Amino acid sequence: MKYSKIIPLVAMLGLLMVQASCQQKSDKLSVIKTPNSTNKRSIKDAKADVKLDKIKLPEGFKIDVWAADIPNARSLALSDNGVVFVGNRQEKNVYAVIDEDADGKADSKFILAEGLRMPNGVAFKDGDLYVAEVSRILKFPDILNNLNNPTYEVIYDQYPTERHHGWKFIAFGPDGMLYVPVGAPCNICESEDEIFASITRIDVKSPNPKPEVYAHGVRNSVGFDWHPETGNLWFTDNGRDMMGDDIPDCELNEATSAGQHFGYPYWHAGDVKDPEFGDKGKGQDAYVAPAAKLGAHVAPLGIRFYEGGMFPESYKNQAIIAKHGSWNRSKKSGYDVVIAKFDDSGKVSGIETFASGWLDDSSQEVWGRPVDVQELPDGSLLISDDVANCIYRVTYNGN
Repeated sequence: MKYSKIIPLVAMLGLLMVQASCQQKSDKLSVIKTPNSTNKRSIKDAKADVKLDKIKLPEGFKIDVWAADIPNARSLALSDNGVVFVGNRQEKNVYAVIDEDADGKADSKFILAEGLRMPNGVAFKDGDLYVAEVSRILKFPDILNNLNNPTYEVIYDQYPTERHHGWKFIAFGPDGMLYVPVGAPCNICESEDEIFASITRIDVKSPNPKPEVYAHGVRNSVGFDWHPETGNLWFTDNGRDMMGDDIPDCELNEATSAGQHFGYPYWHAGDVKDPEFGDKGKGQDAYVAPAAKLGAHVAPLGIRFYEGGMFPESYKNQAIIAKHGSWNRSKKSGYDVVIAKFDDSGKVSGIETFASGWLDDSSQEVWGRPVDVQELPDGSLLISDDVANCIYRVTYNGN
């Protein structure tokens, strides 16, 4: 009888402690001191070959180089205390990049792994870092306490080995599963193996993990996030090539449940029937149409819903998307960062340009290509650039 009174009291105290912990979550950058080691490099004085004066932002916003000397900086992931993990596609390394004195600029980078095969994807959960190569998922246990001596174990190594669209973005969903896309091994084709042109999910805690296809008909997604209110998965998808300059559009999609099909290779952008494979599929209405069209060949990659407090309230829960830019269009398109604006019903009401200037439209010269976006604890926004080999930080100081 005595224990029956004590247990509810203990549970209540525990709940209050959790609530207090959540309320005390900092919206500021934290000082992060790390040890010197052979895999640590100072980047405090590193310079990036950039033209920040060309970048156009809304009034009140400012962009700076947060970290230079980050070769082929691609996907980003964030630890609870603000360590930024960076993957790459054309290089073979994975980095941890750290602003040690919390002054808004990175001071050091740790080389966590070398010689990997297109380690584009990075994700952080429960103190561990996960890295996606083309065919393997790696786990770096307790990474924050092992930056100077990182080791990894192979969680799963049976993803397809094809390099074409083989690089991966990864992230943990609200269900605790690791979501892993598998791009089509071609520009346009119909694969017998359903794992191609999909987004899978995998239980990394299982002793024998096996991918489950969550979304079908996804040509090449290199960025996704979950809506802060609905919990639905939103992802970018790169449209097929060789149909001309202006079709089909790249896509922003919403997956509301497992098992949905988003059209590839039969239909593109919701209403463009593929000239080679369209007749092999079902009717247009059998596939999920995109929530928004993003433009042809713009290569939308990283996407994050903004949840911070630094930007104006109008940015809250809006999707920030990095467009890497076209590679084979007669006139280049993309090379910017946009905002997908949502209305009160949860639908995309429009796409607005947030940051531009990496492409000189008149000369068609390109000096940088946005890849991923990541919010820092203080609400500022990081943007990776795999051409300028750096990471930018966007802040807001408007009134």
